[in-house]
Amino acid sequence: MVGRFDERFLEEIKSRLRPSDVIGRTVKLRKQGREYVGLSPFNKEKTPSFYVNDDKGMFFDFSSNKTGDLITFLQETERLTFAEAVERLAGEAGLALPEADPRSAEQEKQRQGLADWLELAAQWFEAELKRPPGRDARAYLERRGLPEAEWSRFRIGFAPARTANGERTALKDYLVAKGAKPGELVDAGLLIAPEESGQAPYDRFRDRIIFPILDARGRVVSFGGRAMDPQQKAKYLNGPETAVFHKGHHLYGLSEARKILAAAKADEAPPLVVVEGYMDVIACQRAGVPAVAAMGTALGEEQMEVLWRHHPEPTLCFDGDRAGRQAAARAMDRGLPLLKPGKSFRFAIVEGGKDPDDVLREQGPAVLRQQLSQTTPFAEALFIRERDAEDLDTPERKAALKVRLRKLAATVADGDLAQAYKEDLLARFEALWPTRQPVYTVGAAAREMSRARWDRRRAVPAGATPEARDAARRMRTAPRALPAALAVAALKDPTLLDDAIERVGSHGFGDEQLDKIAQELVRLRYESDHLEMETLQRRLLASGISAEDLARVEREAERAGVAAPFLRESGERARLLWRQAFDLLMQLESLERAAEAARQDIARDPSALATLSQLKAERDHLRRLLNSDWANGEDGAHPVLPH
Repeated sequence: MVGRFDERFLEEIKSRLRPSDVIGRTVKLRKQGREYVGLSPFNKEKTPSFYVNDDKGMFFDFSSNKTGDLITFLQETERLTFAEAVERLAGEAGLALPEADPRSAEQEKQRQGLADWLELAAQWFEAELKRPPGRDARAYLERRGLPEAEWSRFRIGFAPARTANGERTALKDYLVAKGAKPGELVDAGLLIAPEESGQAPYDRFRDRIIFPILDARGRVVSFGGRAMDPQQKAKYLNGPETAVFHKGHHLYGLSEARKILAAAKADEAPPLVVVEGYMDVIACQRAGVPAVAAMGTALGEEQMEVLWRHHPEPTLCFDGDRAGRQAAARAMDRGLPLLKPGKSFRFAIVEGGKDPDDVLREQGPAVLRQQLSQTTPFAEALFIRERDAEDLDTPERKAALKVRLRKLAATVADGDLAQAYKEDLLARFEALWPTRQPVYTVGAAAREMSRARWDRRRAVPAGATPEARDAARRMRTAPRALPAALAVAALKDPTLLDDAIERVGSHGFGDEQLDKIAQELVRLRYESDHLEMETLQRRLLASGISAEDLARVEREAERAGVAAPFLRESGERARLLWRQAFDLLMQLESLERAAEAARQDIARDPSALATLSQLKAERDHLRRLLNSDWANGEDGAHPVLPH
C-alpha cells in the first residue's frame, strides 16, 4: 500500500488504460508484432530501442536500462511525484480518488522517512563490502561464483561486526551522524532496542553479507543478512515487520524479476519462478530467469496474489529433500482454495538434490533454464502427493485416497474450477486401476427419499402459524453463530483479517448472509492500515449494509458460545484463536461441499455411498469439535483434525 493508494486501486487504473495509448502521446510508437517500438524518451538515438508491451503493462528502454509501468513512465519523463502520477492516470481512467485520511497522510510521511534511512543504509552496506572489513565477504561471494561485476546489480553489501573501538554500532553511528534518531532506526528495523531499560539500541545486522529487500518499484524496504561466522545460530536473518516491510506481502527479487519479464519478447515469455533462497534468486536472474523468494517463511496467500498479478502460472521450485517436499505441500494446501480459472501454479524440482545456485555454478545458465522449464501442473502434483502418502494395498486405503481427493477438490472456492478438479483427480484415481467396473444405478425411489430427507431440513411444516413461518424465514436469512462471531470480531479489530485476507475475500466468513460484510471489510482493510471503529461503522453503513444487519450479526454472534473463544480474549491470543476458528470453519465448509458432491454422484457411482458416509462422519466430528471447548489446549494449540 502506498499512502491512500492501495494495490487494488493501482491495478484498477492499469486495467483501464493501455500503456501504448498513454505513452504514445509523447513517444511516436509503431506496432511491431505484439509490442510497440519507438525512440527512447530518455536518450538521443537513431535506432529505436524503446518498447511498450500492453499485455504486460510495461515499458522497457534498452538505451537507459529503465523499465516500469505507466506510473513510473510519468515519474521519469515529467518528474511527477508518485501521488501526482496516480492522480493524473486516475483522471484519465475515470476513477475517483480514495478519500483522503489525515492519519494515513501522517503514516505515509513516517514511512517515507523510514524509507530514506533504509536507502542510506543500503548505500553504506554496499560501500562497506568494498572496504577492508568486507575482505572475507568478498572472498565468499567469489567462491560462490558471484563476481564483483554483479554485486551492484543486486546491491549486495556487508555489515561489519563492530566499530574500530569494538562497539556494535557501526551502522548506527553512521546514520546518527547523518541526522537519524535511534528511535527511527529501530522503527526501520535497522537497530535492536534491548528490553532492559537504559540499554542503548545497537545494529541488528553484524558480520553479515547483506541482501537488500526491495519492493516492486525498486525501493529498499528491509534487508536480509547471511552470517559469515558458521557458529551463528541464525545463518540467515531478515529484518522485522515494520511500517514499510511486511514479510507476508513482499517477495525478494521482485523488482528485478519485473525487469526481466518486461524485457522478454511476447512470444518468448519466461516463467516466473519462486525459489527458496537469496542466492537462488540471484542465480536464476543471472541466467535470465525472473525469480523471487519468500522471506524465510512459507509462501503466503497475499504473496500468491502478488505473483498472479505478474504471471498467470508461476513456477514453484523447491529442493528435492524432505524440507523442500514439505514446503511444496504447504504451498499446495495454501494455494488450492485461491485457484481461479486462468490462475494456478506449476511445480519444478531441480535435479540431483541441487539448488538453482549449484546448477548455475556447476553446469551453466542453459542447463538451469532447461531444468526450470520441466514443470508439473498443480493438479498432477497434488494427486502425486496424495497417491504417495501411503501404500494403496487395501480397499480401505484406496477408499481413503478417494475421500481425500474429493475433499481437496471441494476446497477450491471457484465452483466451476472445483468441479473440474474433482473430475480430474477422480479420473487419475480410476486410472490407477484401469479394469472396467460394472455400472450400477440407484432407483428413482431411493433418490427421491434421499432428496426428501435433505429437503425436510429446510421445510416449514404444513399448517404452520404465521409466527412459525416468520421464524423460519428469519432462520433462513440469519447468519449462523460461528460465522457471525468471526465477522463481529473482525469488525471490532480488522487486523484479524491480515493472516487470512485473501481467503476471506474468496470465501467470506462461511455464510452467504455475511458475504457483503466480508467483502466490504476486505476492501476497507486493503485501503487503510488503520480504521477507527466509528469510521469503519460509518463506511459500512455507506456501502449499503444497514444498522439492522449489523445488529442481527451481533445477536447471532452471542449464540456462538465456546465455539468463539476469540471473543473473550485479546491481543495475540485472540488473533491465534480467531485464525484457528476460521480454519476449522473452512474445513467444515469443504467437507459439506465434498459430501454434497458425493451425494450427487450416488446415482452413477455406488462407491460414493461409502465416501459420503466417511465424509459425514468427519463433518460431524468437526461440528462436535467446534461446539466443544477446543481452545483450551496449551497456548491455544490447534486441535487435532481429521486429514
